[in-house]
Amino acid sequence: MPVLMVATYGDDGKIDVMNVAWGGICGMDKIALNLAPERKTLKNIKAKEAFTVSLADEAHLAEADFLGTASGNVMSDKFERTGLHAVKSGRVDAPVIEEFPVTLECELAEIRDCFGEQRVVGTIVNVTVDEKFLDERGKVDVKKINPVMFDQFRNAYYNVGEKVGDAWRIGAPFMKK
Repeated sequence: MPVLMVATYGDDGKIDVMNVAWGGICGMDKIALNLAPERKTLKNIKAKEAFTVSLADEAHLAEADFLGTASGNVMSDKFERTGLHAVKSGRVDAPVIEEFPVTLECELAEIRDCFGEQRVVGTIVNVTVDEKFLDERGKVDVKKINPVMFDQFRNAYYNVGEKVGDAWRIGAPFMKK
């Protein structure tokens, strides 16, 4: 699963970031996240109706892991301890973590109870990408990003490997049978 970094502002204006493994794109402009009801991030999303989601990369894996381990309900200086930097999104009331290569800026679309957790669906209103992670055609280059994945079976992180096929083409021969 991709390691998603969800960032919000608290009532006090402090930055809160959590590592979320249970989430992903669920529509052309939607992302869904499953959060436990007691999470500070969930409280912040409900209050601000906004959040950002960044892809964790290998260069910042230790920070990403820490942000998924430490609780914002217990540790008020959680974000500051990482040494990461943030700026306010120009589109939503949420922070953009400068070190992460890709950030989705989201407005809250809905929250629903889902199997004892809260399913948060956001509308993606903007995507920011540092230019150094683009290829010569201006498209995101996943190899430059070096995103990490979470393996729940081994409780381990893995980087994304080599390209192994072209989407919508590698399976095309089966259409001719």
